[in-house]
Amino acid sequence: MQGSGRPLLEKLEFLLALAREKHFGRAGETCGVTQPTLSAGIKQLEETFGVLLVNRGSRFQGFTAEGERVLDWARRIVGDTRAMRQEVRALKHGLAGKLRLAAIPTALAMVETLTTPFRARHPEVQFNILSRTSAEILALLENLEIDAGLTYLDNEPLGRVTAIPLYHERYRLEVAQVPLCLLTPDMQNRRIIERLLRDTGIDPHITLESDSMILLYSHVRTGRWASVMPARLAASLGLTDVLRSIPIIQPEATHIIGLVAPAREPMTTLTAALVTEARRIAP
Repeated sequence: MQGSGRPLLEKLEFLLALAREKHFGRAGETCGVTQPTLSAGIKQLEETFGVLLVNRGSRFQGFTAEGERVLDWARRIVGDTRAMRQEVRALKHGLAGKLRLAAIPTALAMVETLTTPFRARHPEVQFNILSRTSAEILALLENLEIDAGLTYLDNEPLGRVTAIPLYHERYRLEVAQVPLCLLTPDMQNRRIIERLLRDTGIDPHITLESDSMILLYSHVRTGRWASVMPARLAASLGLTDVLRSIPIIQPEATHIIGLVAPAREPMTTLTAALVTEARRIAP
């Protein structure tokens, strides 16, 4: 099943890169090879399996049904291989390396409650942390682009993940003067808030949208804007010290924020250690 040319594992990495980039040229760049080399590697996979994996035209058009199944196996095989290599390194040198995390914007200020005690236990570990929507976090997890994420656990389907609840998100109106500034509609937090506002019969006058909580914070801080934010985030940013903060109690709504990691056994040693830390600090 090896086929000609490059090792099977490298060809599976090509397939993952194509799923991630949806473009042959960019996928080749992320793998450090030329577009013809990547295309040839995927072609060799197709010859090995005897099926078409990718719909081709003048550009990438998606995976065939067979390609989607091979992609599922590729994620499993590549993920297990990475976990094996990481565990062997940990046995030899101790826990070290880089943990790749992504968090929804409203949870970014809470990430340190997990990373700080984790690094105290494992000082050789580094972190790469991204701000992403809840949907993006699940996609990044599926395609092995991050090791874990902080997101909502109870509002929209998560799929096959290991989930550890960390805290409840409650909402407060950070009052200045309307106009209202909120996260962009692709953010799950925005969808939650819109449902809350609809349930109260409010037709909000939204005059500013952003995917950055820092930008919303800077506007509310001026005293000339209002926003609806999670209570813990507002407190951590210091807004409750300088502005009037009104709890939303009619209707009252809470949502669970937690850690999500691939439902894979065994996990990589870094991810397993992070899950252990999350369970340690969870209420």
